[in-house]
Amino acid sequence: MTKKERYDKVIAYFQEHMPVAETELAYGNPYELLVAVILSAQCTDKRVNMVTPALFERFPEADSLAVASSDEVFQYIRSISYPNNKAKHLVGMAKILVEEFKNVVPSDIKELQTMPGVGRKTANVIASVVYDKPAMAVDTHVFRVSERIGLTTNAKTPLAAELQLIKHIPKEHIATAHHWLILHGRYICLARKPKCEKCGLTEWCKYYAKNYG
Repeated sequence: MTKKERYDKVIAYFQEHMPVAETELAYGNPYELLVAVILSAQCTDKRVNMVTPALFERFPEADSLAVASSDEVFQYIRSISYPNNKAKHLVGMAKILVEEFKNVVPSDIKELQTMPGVGRKTANVIASVVYDKPAMAVDTHVFRVSERIGLTTNAKTPLAAELQLIKHIPKEHIATAHHWLILHGRYICLARKPKCEKCGLTEWCKYYAKNYG
C-alpha cells in the first residue's frame, strides 16, 4: 500500500463515519476558545469545560482579564494542570490581545505565538477552528495516532509530524483531520491499550498489521 493510498482510505473512512468533527472545548467566541486552548495543555477538555463557565463569567472579555491579578485567575483554574503558570499566561495573553491586537484574536500563526502560553499547537488550533485555515495542530493524540496508522514515519517532534501530515492531506480536509485524529485517539486509539477490536481503520493501520496481522 502506498502512502497516498493509506491517506485516501483513512480520510474516506473518517468522512463517512465522522462527518462532523470539531473541538470538544466549550466556547462562545475566539477569545474564549483561546483561553480554553491555553488551559487544555496537558489537561483534558472535560476538566477545562468544568472551570471555564465561572472563569468567563468573571472575565467575559480580554479587557477584564488583562487587568486581573494572576492570583485571582488562579482561584478559578486551580483544578487545572499547572494552574500557576497558566494563570500568568492568561493575564499576559490578555494584555497583548488588548494592547497589540485591539481585542481581535489574530489569525496569523506567528502573531498568535507572540502571546504567553500560545505555542505552535495552540496557534494552529485557533487558526483552523476560528479562521478555517489549513493548519494542523499536533497534540499527543494526533502525534500517536498518525504514527501508529502509518500516516507519519519516524516523526521525532510534533512539528515533523505536522509537516508530514499537511504534505499528504488535501488542503480542504486539514482543519477537520486534526479533529478526526484527536477524537480517534481520545476514544479508540488509546495510548496504553488501543481498542483495535472497535477500530474501523485496521485494514490500513501499520500498528494493527504488525501486532495482529
